[in-house]
Amino acid sequence: MRDEDSERRTRFRAEEFELKTNSFSLTGDSAHNQAMVHWSGHNSSVILILTKLYDYNLGSITESSLWRSTDYGRTYEKLNDKVGLKTILSYLYVCPTNKRKIMLLTDPELESSLMISSDEGATYQKYRLNFYIHSLLFHPKQEDWILAYSIDQKLFSSAEFGRRWLLLSEAVAPNRFYWTVTISSRDSDLVHLETKTAEGHAQYIMCRMSNCSEAARGKPFPGFIDTNSLIVQDEYVFVQLTSGGRPHYFVSYRREPFAQMKLPKYSMPKDMHVISTDENQVFVAIQEWNQNETYNLYISDTRGIFFTLALENVKSSRGPEGNVMIDLYEVAGIKGMFLANKKVGSKVKTFITYNKGRDWNLLQAPDSDLKGNAVNCQLPYCSLHLHLKVSENPYTTGNIASRDTAPGIIVASGNIGSELTETEISMFISSDAGNTWRQIFDEEHSVLFLDQGGVLVAMKHTSLPIRHLWLSFDEGRSWSKYTFTSTPLFVDGVLGEPGEETLIMTVFGHFSHRSEWQLVKVDYKSIFERRCFPEDYLLWQLHSQGETCIMGARRTYRKRKSEHKCMQGKYARAVSSEPCVCTESDFECDYGFERHSNGQCLPAFWYNLSSLSKDCSLGQSYLNSTGYRKVVSNNCTDGVREQYTAKPQQCPGKAPHGLRINTLDGKLTAEQGHNVTFVLQLEEGDVHKTNIQVDFGDGIAASYANLSATEDGIKHVYQNVGIFRVTVKVENNLGSDSALLYLHITAPLEHIHLLVPFVSTKNKEINASVVLWPSHVGTVTYVWWLGNNSEPIISLERIISFTFSAEGMNSITVQVTAGNKILQDTKTIAVYEQFQSLRLSFSPNLDDYNPDIPEWRRDISHVIKKSLLSASGVNSQQILVDVLPGLPTSAELFILPNQWETGENKKNSEDLVQISDLFINKLHQELAHFELKPGVRVLVHAAHLTAALPSPSCPTVFILPYCLHLVLLSPSGPTVSILPCCLHLTLLSPSCPTVSILSYCLHIVLLSPSCPTVSILSYCFHLVLLSPSCPTVSILPYCLHLVLLSPSCPTVFILSYCLHLVLLSPSCSTVSILSYCLHLVLLSPSCPTVYILSYCLHLALLSQPCPTVCILPYCLYLVLLSPSCPTVFILSYCLHLVLLSSSCPTVSILSYCLHLVLLSPSCPTVSILSYCPFLLSDFHFVLQSPHCPTFVI
Repeated sequence: MRDEDSERRTRFRAEEFELKTNSFSLTGDSAHNQAMVHWSGHNSSVILILTKLYDYNLGSITESSLWRSTDYGRTYEKLNDKVGLKTILSYLYVCPTNKRKIMLLTDPELESSLMISSDEGATYQKYRLNFYIHSLLFHPKQEDWILAYSIDQKLFSSAEFGRRWLLLSEAVAPNRFYWTVTISSRDSDLVHLETKTAEGHAQYIMCRMSNCSEAARGKPFPGFIDTNSLIVQDEYVFVQLTSGGRPHYFVSYRREPFAQMKLPKYSMPKDMHVISTDENQVFVAIQEWNQNETYNLYISDTRGIFFTLALENVKSSRGPEGNVMIDLYEVAGIKGMFLANKKVGSKVKTFITYNKGRDWNLLQAPDSDLKGNAVNCQLPYCSLHLHLKVSENPYTTGNIASRDTAPGIIVASGNIGSELTETEISMFISSDAGNTWRQIFDEEHSVLFLDQGGVLVAMKHTSLPIRHLWLSFDEGRSWSKYTFTSTPLFVDGVLGEPGEETLIMTVFGHFSHRSEWQLVKVDYKSIFERRCFPEDYLLWQLHSQGETCIMGARRTYRKRKSEHKCMQGKYARAVSSEPCVCTESDFECDYGFERHSNGQCLPAFWYNLSSLSKDCSLGQSYLNSTGYRKVVSNNCTDGVREQYTAKPQQCPGKAPHGLRINTLDGKLTAEQGHNVTFVLQLEEGDVHKTNIQVDFGDGIAASYANLSATEDGIKHVYQNVGIFRVTVKVENNLGSDSALLYLHITAPLEHIHLLVPFVSTKNKEINASVVLWPSHVGTVTYVWWLGNNSEPIISLERIISFTFSAEGMNSITVQVTAGNKILQDTKTIAVYEQFQSLRLSFSPNLDDYNPDIPEWRRDISHVIKKSLLSASGVNSQQILVDVLPGLPTSAELFILPNQWETGENKKNSEDLVQISDLFINKLHQELAHFELKPGVRVLVHAAHLTAALPSPSCPTVFILPYCLHLVLLSPSGPTVSILPCCLHLTLLSPSCPTVSILSYCLHIVLLSPSCPTVSILSYCFHLVLLSPSCPTVSILPYCLHLVLLSPSCPTVFILSYCLHLVLLSPSCSTVSILSYCLHLVLLSPSCPTVYILSYCLHLALLSQPCPTVCILPYCLYLVLLSPSCPTVFILSYCLHLVLLSSSCPTVSILSYCLHLVLLSPSCPTVSILSYCPFLLSDFHFVLQSPHCPTFVI
């Protein structure tokens, strides 16, 4: 091996030969900075060159010259006198189906005319035009048919190679006009174009090249399309329509009616590019909602409707004109073979597929480098990576090249390592279709294919002048150095004779930056001594790492033996192709299925398996997918073909289900006296044996024998203005279904979403709101339908409050009117007297796949519910899952009463708590999880538990939010944080968890009789600092003291109530502050008003297991709830509480706070100072050490 490398290296560097060349100078064109070259080819010796001087300051062409050679570029003749000495030419066109026909455009700045030649540019005829041509499009089969696009966006047609023109249409979008590609010659004159209406809307029209009048135009796509979205490629037509802020893509195959392209449900594309449409299949690159620099590759079925993922995260870049370029390369000569650069983490790697994206693999790096040294590069950590950019300039090569006439040979620039880099770029070649690679140069070179790849020509990429090039006659295994010019040349471009069957090449450039154009004809024929004979060839079988069945066939090619140096001549296709027996590798996942790590194609979480049978009738059949579909253009036979092919299945008899009614244009508004077309959609049911009744809401009704009769829509004209309730009912012998919509007879609004809670308490106020898109649409009217109430509520606010008094499922419908646009949304709310709810969180990886849209949240909630049911075994009717908007992803689990069992509320409550505990236990054991997609496993966790409160005056209260709210609302102490105080209080009194909050209130006064302006917040903090040694303050004297202060309230026994509360819950020592706040209200459903005093005491006594939660913020919050009394101190409240509540021993903590202020207009500013002497004079408080204060009565 090293001896061979040594020989090659010596030849590669030392040997030098001269080529047979001729050089010609285009005299007088030294200032020209642009050139266009046309080589007729096909055994023609004619070459045409148009050189131009483009003035970048003026933005126009100021000079031009036309040159013609009839001896393969040996000599050239200047033709300026034949086209007119003063004529300035701007462009050279050649008919693609007859290279003898030439068309030259004059510069429109001076005149608008065409120069036409039918003899390879020998003679010309001039035709003046009454419009200015911007671009031309030749027919793919008819040599005389041309479309011309003018500067003012008009489209013209000619059936006489430009001699006469006919105006087809005005307001045509740039580059959005196409000839029909069809097998039938009857439709070969059809033209597709995108035009703009007077109102500025884009539309797709089709007409014949001889008549495109309004009456003769067809509009294959109903309605308008997005601007610059029409694409016609092979037998496919694509358009885009944006709705609700999202683009939707539609396709028509062989002029069939348009169908929406079905991508995986949550791909939600931002951008789409059609990569290829050959072999009756569509290959597209989609940039999804969560991608910025990468695209996903999808491949379709034959009709281009159902797409499955081929490769994720393919690198993209921007071209010189801002166009998107996908790093994907289709290898010429090998059907189904692609190379792609995929982003894996932060690295870009090159992958290869031989079966149209069904399987992808990294490239095996060469075994040795140019010097013969071994390359230590092991898959998958190290591989070969290639740059895949193809040059848009026909005179220069890109980073990669292959040819149909040289199957198996690929030349590209790249590097060896863990990722693709922009440095240390070398040249590599494969002569066996990418299975093995060899390094051929250390620097980038342009490589041209001559003689079907029998000769490879390499020229170095450099900005310096060169005089040498390299030739290989053995598919890049060895290279020889040749001189093609005696004077170094700045190379501007290289052009080989079309067809790649001859051995002549033209190199054009300059000897210096100010010299004339130099054209160097290089003839390689002299290198060969003979033509190839049959014995000079061998048979080569295409394979992928030893697997010879590629795309379901074994293909054998004839290749010249590498060691035989002879001319090949015309290209011969594959010698043979025989089909293989079908295996699993010949099938890709069908639409709605995803390939998992075990290789199986399983349904995606969003895919409904029964959706395919919804359109079939009893007695008919449909194709029931196996989860697999054969790769398009795969030629395998027998084997597992029957097992993996979709099977015809009898349509099941089903009752109508999922009926929807809408208007044809999707709008819920129309003009009086105009036709309104309604369309019906039914998810399940026999469309041929289903009776339909429609009530248009204006006193007129209609009936139809079956759904098929309504395929073209149901038309109706409303004579009056108003809102009409349109109802439709469908029924068969198995059941019925109904749907309705409210139609307005007259605002540009695109999307709405109704937000309501999943579950609510009976008779409890519910808030519903509407999200609009876009959010600002001017004056908006909201029409609400609540439950079964047929009378709507009309408002100008997007939020509404209401209650439901009936248990069960209740619906709410809203319509939003803005201008002449009306949209509707309906939601269902489960209403129960009692239920439990549990907040759920998830492993962070779920956030990566959360697009935060309602549809995704609805679908993923089904998956979460399924995992919870699997982990717990709970009845599915007893739980609901609501995935909440926003990130991180969270959800609410609602646990409902068993609707089949009756019993007391207490029993239902206990059952719900037991089920809650069961779920918490299962979630803590991490038994609830699901697989979002192959390799993405998501865990479900419990966040915290809440309960529904029957009392409307005491909603669920959380201590922590109060603590935060306290600081924000305190006008006298905004800089004192209540949270440190809460924590500090607990830390200083670990041995006294039962210290009453009331004794603290008293202690505040005793410590600061001379400081009336100290705020309650600073007192709270001061209290903790001064009371570390006083954990045994008795609550009993203070409770008695409160009774003595209330001579008008002799029947109130605070002490007995305090003791009673403690005695009621001797076993509740483990109840946390948070849960007890809720529990306290549940203990007194008939007395929703609980004393603040007993509340404070009871909370303190029962909070031993929760030392980090402080009740003090709660007491302080009471004061701050009264905006009209911000300076009332807590002691006055404690006293005032007793005085005002003689007949109501259980005043609610929340309602009382508000009630207190309303009943005490004369006491809003009671200061602590006035209370201090009152207390001291009547009760003889004795102050001792401030470090250990005590008091006696």
